[in-house]
Amino acid sequence: MVKVKICGLKDPDMVAFAAREGADWVGFVFAPSPRQITLAAAETLLLSVGKAVPVALLVNPSDEEAKAVAALGFPVLQLHGQETPGRTAELKSLTGCAIWKAFGVRERSDLGQIGTFQDIDGLLVDAKAPEGAAIAGGHGAAFDWQILKGWTAPKPWLLAGGLTPENVAAAIAETGAGGVDVSSGVERIRGLKDRELVRAFIRAAKASKQP
Repeated sequence: MVKVKICGLKDPDMVAFAAREGADWVGFVFAPSPRQITLAAAETLLLSVGKAVPVALLVNPSDEEAKAVAALGFPVLQLHGQETPGRTAELKSLTGCAIWKAFGVRERSDLGQIGTFQDIDGLLVDAKAPEGAAIAGGHGAAFDWQILKGWTAPKPWLLAGGLTPENVAAAIAETGAGGVDVSSGVERIRGLKDRELVRAFIRAAKASKQP
């Protein structure tokens, strides 16, 4: 069954709701974003994750930031910056956390960078941020899923970028993704998750058929 990550959560009730509805991962953003939270807020949010695995989203974190987030009990750090293969290996050793790296893609050639990251534990294939964008993700834009045709991921991976309850089944069917990540696609107001959309997304993804 396809796994689902609901990212950019800020409210304990919504965290608990997503977990009850079957989210496998719940994501928390520590980088500049309408969905950004503080370390103090994260402590409260983590009390509501249930059986879902919490994931911390960071952008070019310092050693101090990465250690502070890991110390809260996050088992996974998801990196969205310009981290190099060497830096991802450093952070893995420093924190003891599993490391996921997000890769923004627009063309087939963008996939080439992924193979250079040998020490990561998982990856996200996301739409490349628009030129001049101030934040790394959460733009609600999809990329051409056709560029993934024939591509074999070197690590477990999630598809992200512009996914919604309406298109997630088609995205899974076209790409063969074993996991999907959504943030803005389950919001009616930017930065605030909607229960109906969260439920619909999880159900559509879980009911979808992989090729």
